Amino acid sequence: MAKSVSKESLAEKTRSYIDAHPSIKDCVSKGLINYSSLARLIMKDLGVENEEAVMIACRRYAGKLGTTTDHEMSILRILKDSRLEMRTKTCIVTAKNDWTVLHKMDNLFKDLWNENSIMQIVQSASAVTIIADKSLKDRITDTVGRFNVIKVRENLVEIAVKSPERIVDTSGVIAYLITNLSNAGINLEEIVSCHTDTIFIVGEADMINAYSVLTRCIQNAEQALEPQ
Repeated sequence: MAKSVSKESLAEKTRSYIDAHPSIKDCVSKGLINYSSLARLIMKDLGVENEEAVMIACRRYAGKLGTTTDHEMSILRILKDSRLEMRTKTCIVTAKNDWTVLHKMDNLFKDLWNENSIMQIVQSASAVTIIADKSLKDRITDTVGRFNVIKVRENLVEIAVKSPERIVDTSGVIAYLITNLSNAGINLEEIVSCHTDTIFIVGEADMINAYSVLTRCIQNAEQALEPQ
């Protein structure tokens, strides 16, 4: 009985290791990997033995991952019908999460609504993040009170991926985009998801690279779904 538990524990460790390494997981799911080499790598990194057991666990997990191809195609279908919008001169004001701050922001939000200005507010347990046009920075900080401001970030760019409504019921789309941006070495200042819009905030230095990466994601989806 103890032997069975040990094997199960090793299988779980193997699956967790693969899940923690997206590039390896992608190759495993597509059958593009040498299982002997992968097993030896896992044994070395996890400090475990029994290469055969690790290889069996890898192959079994590969069979399970291979069934996710349809899910990947669902993501590509979403991206195929998505488009990009970019807005420069964006700033982020991070303030204390205090009821007085939220009350003051409520009045400002109403004014900006009447002016057709765009502003996003994200609240967490410790802070309130306000994303807006750079021209509104002083107005925002004056409204919330400069003593309530934790940090102000400027010289940012907002890139919005505008997708069809199907994205609401399709998991993994945002993760797919984040992985591609991360692999390109792009630092994401903020990420906001609002219904069918996925908004990435990056520094001006990363603007061209980030836009190119997201454009390639959409183009690759279009090419993958072209009739053969």
